[in-house]
Order: sequence, then structure tokens, then C-alpha cells
Amino acid sequence: MKLVIVESPAKAKTIGKILGSGFVVESSIGHIRDLPKTAADIPAKYKTEKWSRLGVNVEKDFEPLYIVSTEKKKQVKKLQELLKKADELYLATDEDREGEAISWHLLEVLKPKNIPVKRLAFHEITKEAIAHALAHPREVDMNLVSAQETRRVLDRLYGYEVSPILWRKIAPKLSAGRVQSVALRIIVERERARMSFKAAAYHSITGKFTTEAKEDFDAVLKTYEGQKIAIGKDFDPDTGLLSAKNTIQLSLEKAEQLAEDFKSMSFKVDSVDKKPTKSSPYAPFITSTLQQEANSKLGFSSKEAMQVAQKLYENGLITYMRTDSISLSEEAIKAARELIKDEFGANYLPDKPRVFKSKVKNAQEAHEAIRPAGNKFKTPKSISGQLTEEEFKLYDLIYKRTLASQMKDAILQQTVVKISSACKKAAFQANGKVVEFDGYMRAYSTNVEVSDDEEAEGNSKDVILPFMEAGEALGLKSTTIKGHETKPPARYTEASLVKELEARGIGRPSTYASIIDTILRRNYVFRSGKALVPTFVAFAVVKLLELHFTNLVDMQFTANMEEDLDAISRGEEDSVKYLKQFYFGAKDHPGITELIKAEIDPKEICTIPLESADSGIAIRIGRYGPYLERGDEKASLPDGLEPDKLNLVYADELLKTGSMAAVAESIGNHPETGEPIFVKVGRFGPYVQMGEGDTEKKIKPKMKSIPAGIEVESVDFETAVKIVNLPRKLGVFEDNQQPIMADIGRFGPYIKAGVETRSLTADKILDLTYEEAVEILKSPKPNRRGGAARTPAAPLKEFQDGKIKVLTGRYGPYVTDGKINASVPKSIDLEKMTEAEAIDLIEKKK
Repeated sequence: MKLVIVESPAKAKTIGKILGSGFVVESSIGHIRDLPKTAADIPAKYKTEKWSRLGVNVEKDFEPLYIVSTEKKKQVKKLQELLKKADELYLATDEDREGEAISWHLLEVLKPKNIPVKRLAFHEITKEAIAHALAHPREVDMNLVSAQETRRVLDRLYGYEVSPILWRKIAPKLSAGRVQSVALRIIVERERARMSFKAAAYHSITGKFTTEAKEDFDAVLKTYEGQKIAIGKDFDPDTGLLSAKNTIQLSLEKAEQLAEDFKSMSFKVDSVDKKPTKSSPYAPFITSTLQQEANSKLGFSSKEAMQVAQKLYENGLITYMRTDSISLSEEAIKAARELIKDEFGANYLPDKPRVFKSKVKNAQEAHEAIRPAGNKFKTPKSISGQLTEEEFKLYDLIYKRTLASQMKDAILQQTVVKISSACKKAAFQANGKVVEFDGYMRAYSTNVEVSDDEEAEGNSKDVILPFMEAGEALGLKSTTIKGHETKPPARYTEASLVKELEARGIGRPSTYASIIDTILRRNYVFRSGKALVPTFVAFAVVKLLELHFTNLVDMQFTANMEEDLDAISRGEEDSVKYLKQFYFGAKDHPGITELIKAEIDPKEICTIPLESADSGIAIRIGRYGPYLERGDEKASLPDGLEPDKLNLVYADELLKTGSMAAVAESIGNHPETGEPIFVKVGRFGPYVQMGEGDTEKKIKPKMKSIPAGIEVESVDFETAVKIVNLPRKLGVFEDNQQPIMADIGRFGPYIKAGVETRSLTADKILDLTYEEAVEILKSPKPNRRGGAARTPAAPLKEFQDGKIKVLTGRYGPYVTDGKINASVPKSIDLEKMTEAEAIDLIEKKK
């Protein structure tokens, strides 16, 4: 029996069908071992080592501490049992560095003895590709393994040393990463540019002209009295002032005056310039361009695009989707050319195949571009029945891009008509474009190229101008004045961020999807349409890294790191030497061990002056979210506020009307107390307030948070009264004779009866009945990890009528009063344990 090991069950299923009998194809389900994720994962013998929390022995050539995770032990055992019955082992993991590393880890853990071990590499799951791989096996490439291991160790050192500083200085649960932090800086820098942007207003004039043959067309005023008419790019984005020389900024009044003057002028054609141009197709997809196109044209996130592509690959429909190579194999070119000839005709086929050369120095992630699999491409229509909607859309995109890449250029005719007044004061220009031969555009069934650039030439509409000759008199039928305002630089979308990272040589295309997913999950950025908008927390994180970890977020330094890692994969550089320089430092830059010793003022990091330090208003990032501060005034910032929308006028309004000290307009008086009810937004979120209190008498009004899940805008008078009436007594719980109380606490809505507590959702807490509460309290508590509910074990001992209990936990016996849990030391005999000892343990834990 021949054992074949791949990464995923879906891939195993597809390959198993191809190989048939004599082969057993099994999945490793990804990596079978990795660096420890938590302290609990670290083997006991290493726990006392200083480096153990890193999972990397920085004292011994950065030796990684690999462990087989608990969830993978069952699969490893299964593989070991299969290996005992095998007479050959084939490692058929993906052909990139990650796949190479998985194969190496399998060898290290399974330790096959007395049987041949062969590494199979193929870029598509087809019968032909697998047969070729079986006929040409190789050994595991240790250079690729070393490169992947170096990246893994480097990222671990970066994340585990820098992230804790973010927790201490800014807020918990933040993270830093080698490429993630640079990507975040790029997004924040763009938002800073938008915040400092000064808009400028200008106007344009379009004239509707008519030829001698009475055909109409539009032309735009370009110059007046020899001076250029200003357009958006002629203004300084930092000042909003006109920066171009010999240029006129048309105000509405000036534009109206010129339009009136033009009525008395005569116009003629100065020149008609016609020239043929060509538009060439783009190269086939690589990982980054596929992500860009899927985002721009299909609305897929980078993560979604890669997940869908993975399914297409595992089902044998496309070649490997993690690749830097834009080349096509001879069989792929032949397949594409045959389809082009059959579907569009021989006149769409170039005399010679197009050959694209990769711009990447070391395109190690696979040897071919992303294309339909096999030597005969399946048309999207022929497989539509076996694909989901998302899979069909992405396959269709890949299919068309591949065909287009091997088709003739599109031939366009561009026409530029220049028009002047008889007095030569005004000059207009009309631009036209006609597609004379659609070429590769035919693959897309329209005259629009599916472009990596949303503003590419192929995305403009055709404009056909009437026939004209130089010297021909024209009539001006009307003029249209249009107002414009300069726009700030566009925010990054997932597509444009991927393009920017790739252009700067930062990261690898295969990692972009996970990077973007991480900064979204960490709430460093949020989506506004397709745009990625940084949160104020992101500003604080970037500020800290820029001030104290400058090299780590420097674009060129990070790009150079990528080149060094590529050199390691080619065997040109020593990984241990490189890691030592990164961790302990080199002549030209300090190491992480030095950088993390820096004195960092959290107040400085978490304070962002609004517009300027002189404004007196600052954005502060607190542990519970961002807020505004001006002296003693404070006001929360609304959730989802885009940073460039926060200016001094809006900030002043928030401080006056949304301040924690401000009094909002009452929405009514409480039916029992007669006190006014207010709905407000404070530093810690939205809340309901009853009464106004009395500062002099130190009487505070009653306030209750509006629980998550209830929108502030939806809180009417009835809902506000229900919220402010909390806590609410529902009755007595028969199991312990304690009152059942419903309330909203620090962690959200809950009910409580003595030591029995249960969390609730926002929609339940306000209208919960006694019967519903009893049913919830009688049900077992969910475990801490949110898993299935379990029946609590009976107490070992009880004191004070059950208010204090001794229970058995995961780590041994402990005593609890319902709020505080304290471990029972081995020195105390549980059978003889007294109430005083139990109380003493709880007090010490407090």
C-alpha cells in the first residue's frame, strides 16, 4: 500500500479519485505541529526556561520549540497507524514554502523507517499533473523549509515581544506583526493625509458645439487668454491653494462671465489629430492580482477570494492559487489558443504566444500563474452546475483573464479636436475614442477590460466625434458650468492595499489575506463600503511603533527583510545569523531586545491633538474606547466615526452636547418618581439617566447602561423606563430561596439568585418573566469557553447556607462565594476544613 499525505480532506478526496486502488490518500489537516500557542502548551521541562514563553530558544541558535497540538494528536496517531501498513510514503503537500514545511514536519513526527519516502510537487490536481509528479519525485527542499521556519520564528519574536507593550501602554488584546504593522501604518498615513487635506472649489465650462453638417458634440474649455483652466491636480492638498503656474481658478462668477462672453464669439476647428493606439491584455493572475480583481469586480474580501480559490484548486479546477509567477506552461498556452480560435475566430489569435516575465526576483510560491487546470480548459458554462455562485464567479474571472492574456491587442482610434475662438482668447478640446478592433476585450464579452486599475483606459466609455476638418467653422449652441471640489486621496480598499504592499515589496501575496483579516478582527480598521478606515486605536498603535520601533514599521527596512528571507530560501544567507541581527541588533540598527526597554509614556501615545496642539482639543484613547478631551470636558466619540470627519467644529459640538457632564433634552418623566428621563452617550457608551442630581448636595442621578444589541436611536420612552428601573426583582428562586434579580452589569445583562447567575441577551432582560427566569436558572451553565452546557458537580462542602461552597475544578478543589474563587492548598484537609479557613482563603484572594 502506498500512503499519500496531503494537507486538506477536500484535496485528499480529489486526489484519491485520481489515484484509485493501491493508494491511500490521507490529510494532515494543515500543520500537525507548531510553536506553542499558550503557556499550557509548553511542556513542563521547558516552563522554567527564560525563553519558554516565546517558544523559541533564543539562547541556542533560535531553535524552535515545536509541539503537536492537542487537536492534532488524534490525526497524527491515525497517520502513524497507516504508515505501519505502507510500503511507500508520498508527501504531496502544496508546492510552496508552507507546503514544504508541512512535509518536513510530517517526516520529523512520523519518522518513517525502512520504506522509501518521496516528495511530490504539482501545481494542479489533474490526472496528468499527478502522473508527472509520481514519475519525477524529489526530496524535501531544506532551503524552502529553512526560509519558512525563519519567517515563523521572526514573526513569533516580533509579535510576542512587541504586542505586550501595546497591551500595557494602549489597551489589551492588541497585536503587532512584521507585515501587519506596516500595512496598518500605510492605512493610517493615508487617513492622516485626508485629515490634513484642504478642499478647493473650482469650476469648468463645457461647450456644446455644432458642425457645418449640423452634428453636435461637447468640448471642454482648456485655456483662456493663454492661461490653463485649473483642474483638481493643480491644487496643493495641504493648503487648498492653487499651486500650478499660469493657471486660472474659475469661480462661479468668472465662469458665468466667460460663458456670457462666448455667446458673441465665433469658433473654428484648429486641428483634428487622429492616431491609432493599442491596448494590451494583462498578464494571467497571480495571488495578489486575483485578490485585487476579486475585490474590485466581485466584491470579495481577500480572505473570501482565497477561500473560494482554495476550493476550486482542491476540486481540480484551477492551478495552485498561491503564486508569484505570471508565466503559463506550454500546455496552458496551447489550451488557451485552441479555445480562442474555436470561440472567437483565428483573427483574435496572435501569430506567436504571449510570454510574460515575472517582476519578482524569486517567484518561489509556484512555477505558474493561476489558470484553469488541465490541458483542456473547462468553460465556466460547462461546470456551472457543480459550482456555488461565488465559485462560478471566480472561475469565470480566472478563465477570461487567462484567455485574454493570449489574445491580440485591442486597436483603438483616439481623436483630439482642438477648437479656438476667432480672437484666440479661448481654446476648447474634445476627445474621442473608437474601438476599431476589440481584440482581447472580446474575452470579456464587452468592450471593457477587467482591469487591475479602476481608472484604467479600458474603463472609459467610447466617445464618437462627428467628422470635422481643420479650419471648419463651428457654432456654439450652449455652455454648461459645473462646480467641482478637490477630493482628498482615496482610502485604501483591500484591492489597492494589496497592490501597494506588493509594489513596495512588503510581505508575500499568500499572506495578504490573513493580514487584512487580522487588522479587521483586531478592530484596527473597519469597512466603509469597500474602503478600509483606521480606528483611533490604530492611530495610537502606529504612533507608538513610529516613535519607539521606527525600523519595524519602516517601509524599506521591511522590504529588505523580505529580500533577506528570499535569500535564505535560495540558500544564499544564513538564517541563524539573520535572526541574531534582528533580535540582538546589528551595527546599523538596534535589535528587539534593546527596543523593548524604551521608556514609553502611555499618555503621550494615547493622546492625538485634533488638527494642532493649539486647538486645545485632543483625542484620547482609553481602555474603553476613544473620547474627546478639552480641559475637564470629556465626550465619547460615536462608534464608526471616520477620523477625517472629526474637525474642530464637530468636536466642539460633541463636547457641548455629548459631554458626560452635559444635560440632554428629557424624553419624558418617570411614571412613578416624576423625575426626567434622559438618553445620553458617555465615555463608556450610551446610557439612560433618571433625574438631574444635585452637585452641591452630592446627589447623583441614577444611570443605567444601554446594553449592546439595543441601538441608541431605538430607545423610546417606554424602553428607557424599563432600563432605568433595573435591577428588577422577579420573585424567589425555589432551589435556594434567594430573590431573582434581573440587571445590567459590567459584562452585560444577567439574572441572579444568590450564587446562581446566568448571562442574557439584550432583548431578554427588559421583558423577562419569572417563569422564564426560573427555567434559565435551572439549566446548566455554559462552560467558560462557550461550549456545551455541563451539569455542575455537587459541592464538596457548603458554609453559610450555601453562600460559600467548596467545589472541584479543572485544577483541583477551590472555595467560592459566587464572585471570588480561591484554590484550596494541599496543606488543608478537605474533610476537616472549617468555615473560618474557607473565608480566610477568599479574603486572601481578594
